[in-house]
Amino acid sequence: RWLSSGDGSALPYVETLLKAGIEEQDAPKEYLEIDTPLFYSEPERGVDIGVFPSEDLRITFMVDYKSPALGTQYTSLVSLQDEFVKEFAPARTFCFLHEVEELKGQGLIKGGGLDNAIVICENNLPASELPRLKKLFGLEKEVFVGKTGILNDVPLRFYNEPVRHKALDLLGDLFLIGVPLKAHILAARSGHAANVALAKKIRQVYEKKKISSRYAEKKGKTEFLLDINAILKIMPHRYPFLLIDRILDLEPNKKVVALKNVTINEPFFVGHFPGHPIMPGVLIVEAMAQAGGFLLLNTVPDPENKLVYFMGIDGVRFRKPVVPGDQVRFELEMVSFRRETCKMKGNAFVGSELVTEAELMAKIVDR
Repeated sequence: RWLSSGDGSALPYVETLLKAGIEEQDAPKEYLEIDTPLFYSEPERGVDIGVFPSEDLRITFMVDYKSPALGTQYTSLVSLQDEFVKEFAPARTFCFLHEVEELKGQGLIKGGGLDNAIVICENNLPASELPRLKKLFGLEKEVFVGKTGILNDVPLRFYNEPVRHKALDLLGDLFLIGVPLKAHILAARSGHAANVALAKKIRQVYEKKKISSRYAEKKGKTEFLLDINAILKIMPHRYPFLLIDRILDLEPNKKVVALKNVTINEPFFVGHFPGHPIMPGVLIVEAMAQAGGFLLLNTVPDPENKLVYFMGIDGVRFRKPVVPGDQVRFELEMVSFRRETCKMKGNAFVGSELVTEAELMAKIVDR
């Protein structure tokens, strides 16, 4: 990131760190490696960001403004180690003149000036406006609109300095993930808000990988997050009452997707009903509750030492029978979570058909 009290770039920060020196640690550095492409988009603002697998962190950035002073600009950070200090850290922040006036009017950017920001004029300014701008910026020298469209013709450090600073912004926002990233990011017209939204999305991937690496025995890319062996490490249930077979997806504190394979070997089919096997509705709800329990247990650091007690079930509807051979997909979303008590909305599907829905309330207790 860059320091507002510096020159508008990350260079003073980088120089301070390099002067202090870098000491290599004994522990191997942990990285988040992106296995599957993910995307973030804001069509109304023309923002598109794609994150793709890569052996190192790479950033490709494009901006296109209607201002003649900027136009369309492109940059690519291929090697963080070789290019960052000289090619990207010195890139200064930039803004349009109308943005500066709005911010100054709000009492903000008090440390901002032409020595730490590139100010771009979208339109020709009348000479009568120049004294007002001089006073606004607190400048001693005269203010003028240069031939480049930049206020006072402030020279650029790079021909595409603005887009390099946008890449610098993205790099700084990615540190909100909390772990170094190995990925190639292609970004078009993104700003801090979109970058932060992307970082949150990538953070979800990191949380899933942490859960998978902690419990899963089968390593590598799979179509599911956790298999039955991993589930057994977290859930207290055992045969014949463990009713979920896989965790397909998990967003901690948000939602879970679990799978139940229904076979004729289920013990309850012996009596429910002979010659006409149907999975009991109460067991469908129990399986849904177990999926919700899995979601809830992953909100605590030691799920193996906790249990989930269900306190209430509302709005249960059975839409279609579940029979041997069906794969039931449970999708549960956390509605609220206060003082270890959680409300969840659950749906059960066979294929694309909704078979059961319910609202569940549960609480975490010590085992």
